[in-house]
Amino acid sequence: MGDRGISRRALGALAVGGAASATLSGCDRVGQTEATIKSRQFPNDFVWGVATAAFQTEGSPNADGRGLSIWDTFEKQPGRIKDGSNADVATDSYRRYAEDVDLIAGAGLKAFRFSIAWSRVLPTGSGTVNAPGLDHYDRLVDACLAKGVTPYATLFHWDLPQALQDKGGWSARDTAKSFADYAAAVAGRLGDRLKHFITLNEPAVHTVFGHVLGEQAPGLKDIALLGPTTHHMNLGQGLAIQALRAARGDLRIGTTQALQPCRPSGGPLAFWNRPASDGLDALWNRAWLDPLLKGTYPKLMDDFLKGCVRDGDLKTVHQPIDFLGVNYYAPAYVKLDLASPSHIAPGAPPKGAELDAFGRQIDPSGLAQVLEMVRRDYGNPPVMITENGCSDPFGDGPAVIDDGFRCQYLRRHLEAVKSAMEAGSRIGGYFTWTLIDNWEWDIGYTSKFGLVAMDRTTGVRTPKASYGWFKQVATTGLLPTT
Repeated sequence: MGDRGISRRALGALAVGGAASATLSGCDRVGQTEATIKSRQFPNDFVWGVATAAFQTEGSPNADGRGLSIWDTFEKQPGRIKDGSNADVATDSYRRYAEDVDLIAGAGLKAFRFSIAWSRVLPTGSGTVNAPGLDHYDRLVDACLAKGVTPYATLFHWDLPQALQDKGGWSARDTAKSFADYAAAVAGRLGDRLKHFITLNEPAVHTVFGHVLGEQAPGLKDIALLGPTTHHMNLGQGLAIQALRAARGDLRIGTTQALQPCRPSGGPLAFWNRPASDGLDALWNRAWLDPLLKGTYPKLMDDFLKGCVRDGDLKTVHQPIDFLGVNYYAPAYVKLDLASPSHIAPGAPPKGAELDAFGRQIDPSGLAQVLEMVRRDYGNPPVMITENGCSDPFGDGPAVIDDGFRCQYLRRHLEAVKSAMEAGSRIGGYFTWTLIDNWEWDIGYTSKFGLVAMDRTTGVRTPKASYGWFKQVATTGLLPTT
C-alpha cells in the first residue's frame, strides 16, 4: 500500500495521551550501513511475489452488489485526497484481473498477495453473503492457479464496510465478531483452493492515520479511539483465525504488520530520547505483536485500553499463526518532550540521510533491525516480507519507465533480507509493493510504486525496467551485486 509508517505529524498527535516507559524493551539502534552477506543466492523454495490491495486497484465500485466502504465515503469528502481523484477506476483490476495475473506470471513470480473487499462479500458487513461478489475472487483464484501463481488473500486492507462504521466501526466490539463471520464466509467458498490467508493489513497504520490523525478513512481525530480500535482489531483477528481454522484444517494463516525501528534522535540528547523511542515502539510495534505472539499488551497501553479488555480476550487474541507478514518502508526517529503528556515528540533523521519521495529515510538496515527484533523477542516465527518498495517522485506526470532507482532500492533491501536469513531469521518470501501504479489512498495518483506503469486514459500497462530486473531475481534466485 505504499505505507508512510508513523510520520512526524503522527508522533505529534500521539503525544496527547499515555506515558512513555523507560523500562520497555525498544529496538536497539544498529549501524546504518549496507548489509554484508555471505551468499547472494536465495533458497530454491523462497517465495517471490507482488502485493496489491482491493480498493487501490479494483475500481468498479458498484459492480455485482458491492456495498459502500469507508474509503468510498472518505474519498468523496472535499480536500481529503491530495489530487482530488477517486478510486472509481483505479487500475480497473476488477475487470482486467486476467491481464494482471499474466503480468505476474510473466515476471516469473509464484505468488500474488491481493486483498478481498469485505463489502463485496457482505455489503453491509454482516448478514447474507453476496454470492456475485465472491464470484469475482473465485475467478481470480482460479486464474492465479492456472498460471502457477499461489494466491495470498488479505481479508482486511482498511476498507471496512460503511454500514459497520455507522455502528462504531472498529471502536465497537461487535465488529470483531462480524470480521470472524466474514472470514468464515470467504474460507467456506474459496478455501478448497485458496490456502494462504492474511487477516489484517497494517492495523497500526489504520488505527493511527484513520482514527487519531484523521488523514485516512474513516477520518476520525480522537486519541480516545486508540485503545478500543487497537484491541478490537486484535480481538477480531483472533476470532477470524479461529473461524478459518474451524472452516478448514489445511489453511496457512498469517497477519501483516507495518514494523518500524523506533530510534532515538541523535545528538547530545540521544540518551534522554531513548524512553520516548521505547514508548513509540510499544505503541506502534508491540501493541500488535505482543498480544498475538505472547498473549499480553505492553504496559504503555494500559491507560488506552481501560474498559476494553474482557476476561478471556487475550486468550482469544493469542492464536498460533503460520507466518508473520512484515511490511517495511522506513525507521521512525523520536525525541523526548517533557512538555507533552506522553513525553514523545517527532525527531529528525541523521544529517545527510538519504530520503525518498515521502521524505522518509531510505535505510535498509531498518529492515534488518525489525527482523532481528522479531527473531530475538518473539521466538523466531516464520516470516514473509509482505510489502517493501519505493515510489517515483511525486507528481502528476508520466511514470519513470527506466526506473533504475527502484532496482537499486529493491536490491539493497533484499540484501538486508538475506543478511537477516543468514543471522537465523526464518524468512520464506518477499512481496514487493506493487504490481501497477495505483491509487495511493489519500495522495491519490501522485505516487507511483508499480513495477508496471498504466495509462490512466486507456488502461494500457507498460512494464518498467524494475519489472525485468525483478523477473531476473525471481527466476534465478540470485541477487545482482549492482
